[in-house]
Amino acid sequence: MVAVLPPLVFGLVLLGTWEAVTRTRAVSAFFLPAPATVARAFADALAHGSLLDYTRQTLLESAAGTAIGIAAALPLGYLMARSTLAARALQPYLAATQAVPAVALAPLLALWIGYGLLPIALLCALLVFFPMLVNTMLGLRELDPDVLAAARVDGVGRWGMLRHIEFPLALPSILAGVRTGATLSITGAVVGEFVMGGEGLGELLAVQRGQADSTGLFVTLLTLTLLAAATYGAVRLLERALDR
Repeated sequence: MVAVLPPLVFGLVLLGTWEAVTRTRAVSAFFLPAPATVARAFADALAHGSLLDYTRQTLLESAAGTAIGIAAALPLGYLMARSTLAARALQPYLAATQAVPAVALAPLLALWIGYGLLPIALLCALLVFFPMLVNTMLGLRELDPDVLAAARVDGVGRWGMLRHIEFPLALPSILAGVRTGATLSITGAVVGEFVMGGEGLGELLAVQRGQADSTGLFVTLLTLTLLAAATYGAVRLLERALDR
């Protein structure tokens, strides 16, 4: 309850400020609809619209991109954490890739692969890859060398070391990277749909923008916010379960 109280209070303050601004009529309802208007539109979209279908598609793209990112980042992070040569060879190029906005790669992905789930998932993977890689490397590099040395003395092999010692001890750092990446992957899915089209919330935003539907835009943004918070919370619960 104590952990829930601060974000709850902050959320209520934000809602109160939003409501106060709309009541002053300083901003037109077209540009800033009232919270109650957005809430009613959100409930109606859940009950009678296709909001859940759009959300399901975005979540699928996000999950696929996160899975691809994990599959690439964790082995490479292990390699770079354990091999100085690999780290020196790859780090400059990996750092340079962060100077290229992922959205700039979306047209190339569409050109190379086409349209649909795969290119959007790959765009999500590009966004989530770097934080997962860095956290994996940090988690492995910060392990107590005395613990590793003692395990080697006891005859633990490389696979046993990874499975029973390195991975469990580095898991909090790895999951922190996964938590950050999973949240970013939702952004990647929306950006991918903006550029490459799709059937998710990014496409819905594009349609609502074209129709100048400000209330609909707020509803979709609220859905994205809830989706990101739920994703973050799910990974956090996984962390706590594994800690226990």
